[in-house]
Amino acid sequence: MTKLFVMPVALLLMLAAPLCAQTEMPLYPGNIPNATGAEDQEANKDNVVRNVSKPTLTAFLPPAGTAKGPAVIVCPGGGYGVLVIEREGYRVAKELNKQGIAAFVLKYRLPSDRTMKDKALGPLQDAQQAIKTVREKASEWNIDPAKIGIMGFSAGGHLASTAGTHYDSSFIDNPQKTSLRPDFMILVYPVISFEGKIGHKGSATNLLGASASVERAHYFSNEKQVTASTPPAYLTHAGDDATVPVSNSLRFYEALQAKGIAADMHIYSQGQHGYPKTPSFDEWFGRCLHWMRTTGFLPGN
Repeated sequence: MTKLFVMPVALLLMLAAPLCAQTEMPLYPGNIPNATGAEDQEANKDNVVRNVSKPTLTAFLPPAGTAKGPAVIVCPGGGYGVLVIEREGYRVAKELNKQGIAAFVLKYRLPSDRTMKDKALGPLQDAQQAIKTVREKASEWNIDPAKIGIMGFSAGGHLASTAGTHYDSSFIDNPQKTSLRPDFMILVYPVISFEGKIGHKGSATNLLGASASVERAHYFSNEKQVTASTPPAYLTHAGDDATVPVSNSLRFYEALQAKGIAADMHIYSQGQHGYPKTPSFDEWFGRCLHWMRTTGFLPGN
């Protein structure tokens, strides 16, 4: 009798416990919008995820008593073909936690005609849903709802900048009219444009298809979508990036400047795509933190 009683009580205590420091949850509480219902074929090899059709949000919350209020939704890169989930997701989230910043790694859907009715909209829907979720649960997670940013690497930087420039068009159910605007963007060697020769052709083809219209390529070229209400941004890139030309960051910075949007940018002469050797993580990440402090998104130490 004792064992039969103790086990259900233990289970109830687990269910009633607050969100743990690292918790993965389905991104959508119900049906996934824009989904075809195709079989899930997700695979993870060496912390690189493929064929994502069921998006999730993994919450990394700072230890009790250390939270400073801001939150960052992290979008790993991978050319819209894979997600470099550990290096450009979980590792970054843990480092954000050390600074008292709540982090949420977005495992967004990878564009596929098999799993989505309109593959170009799936990642943006997931980014909007992530912002909506974090903002609506801000009090529960000890987050300042006015300091929710989005961070992206490479193609994840394209997704983050898309969320920051297309927030006034809602592609998800939003009955509470929750703001889908990120309060700031951190863009690390980002893909920005799909026009001309500066963009990453693989990302463009994966997201839009091989024969995308000029209008659609323009719509997802985010340097063309900046307005006076676009969130402030921090950009970092390497001048010798042969995969995603530094022109992507330069053009976005110029577009932000033209609209009077506060923006910082740091260009390294060497670093290549992905910063495999230089700059060090502490170097470029430290500059991001400095920008967050100077803009007031991260309280000083």
